[in-house]
Amino acid sequence: MYDPNSKQIKSREKLIAYRKAQRDKTPWTEGVPMGEGELNRDGNPKIPPGQHVTEGWPVLDLGVQPEIPLDQWSLTVSGFVKTVKTYSWNDFLAFPQVEDVSDFHCVTTWSRLDNRWRGVRFKDIAEDCGPLDSAKFVYIKAYDGYSTNLPLAEAMKYDVLLVHRWEGQPLTKEHGGPVRMITPQLYAWKGAKWIGEIEFRETDELGFWEKRGYSNTAEPWLNDRYF
Repeated sequence: MYDPNSKQIKSREKLIAYRKAQRDKTPWTEGVPMGEGELNRDGNPKIPPGQHVTEGWPVLDLGVQPEIPLDQWSLTVSGFVKTVKTYSWNDFLAFPQVEDVSDFHCVTTWSRLDNRWRGVRFKDIAEDCGPLDSAKFVYIKAYDGYSTNLPLAEAMKYDVLLVHRWEGQPLTKEHGGPVRMITPQLYAWKGAKWIGEIEFRETDELGFWEKRGYSNTAEPWLNDRYF
């Protein structure tokens, strides 16, 4: 479990406060996607505003990197679903496995483009449990104590995956292995490392960074970083 007073968390909280204070110096739009480069498959510029491209993959966490043996890993789906289920590693691998290439945009201003992923569509896991009509949001919980939230409609998009391989190799512990969630259409904090539970809810609840000042909608092409 993370320490709320850890160096990593306090440093990020200071950065959030600084960025929010500087926000008015950055151009804003009224729902018009911004950015540069060729268009991606969703019709947005490849590089969102305020981002720079990196060839590496920086490691950001709450100061904890849990060690989760595959025979001890599980994913629970709970809340407003027809059937609450807990999947083992073998159960997870029994879902249709998807290969996809997508971009990864971190709110701290870096982007890594054209990542090759392998994993399971969020939508497939959701449909296996049967979200109730009243379910409008999801709340994601991770093994390190992290949490994040997003509308169910965003989570069900075609390229939102729970991934276990990156660039042809098993996802490493520092990047959220054995399984993390990715949300290519949103800033990356909306996809939790070390995912352990998906809770379907009728109402929204802010996650870890959302409570500390990050935007609840997190749309990169609108420069939508902070409340």
